[in-house]
Amino acid sequence: MHAGFIAPAEDGHIPMEPAMKLRLLIPVALAVALAGCASASRVMISDPRPPIAVEMVRVYLQPPTSRYVEIALLDATTGEFTYGAQNRNDALMLKLRTEAAKLGANGVLIQNRGQVPSAGGVGIGVGGGGSHIGGGLSVGISPPKERASAVAIWVAEAPGP
Repeated sequence: MHAGFIAPAEDGHIPMEPAMKLRLLIPVALAVALAGCASASRVMISDPRPPIAVEMVRVYLQPPTSRYVEIALLDATTGEFTYGAQNRNDALMLKLRTEAAKLGANGVLIQNRGQVPSAGGVGIGVGGGGSHIGGGLSVGISPPKERASAVAIWVAEAPGP
């Protein structure tokens, strides 16, 4: 046998080394963590249109002056691991624009925005047994989350992004 060659087991499959399994699990774990970075929900209020590119969706802070159709109510929140005010804003707007694009809406009309309190905390523990005593302190700090409510809209004669 050659060095590094792994012989198949009796049932024909090649056993994986623990390091190989770990290398395969890391991308899966990262994908799950990133999926938890932001969340969005929607309530449909009219029929969706064919999906469009996210770049085509414009953010409105005031109702557009031209005629528009409301497609869905959107709600989005940034995730636990979004640090920095600008990063939270960018992640929030991207999430709203992405959801709107899936519905064929070329606009997102922001209704309401704010921060959601973070879940931080301090824990203290002391324990012992026999002649040994131990203790510990942990501090959990997470940045505040941003949350926004918006209406996905289709604007007639909408200007480009």
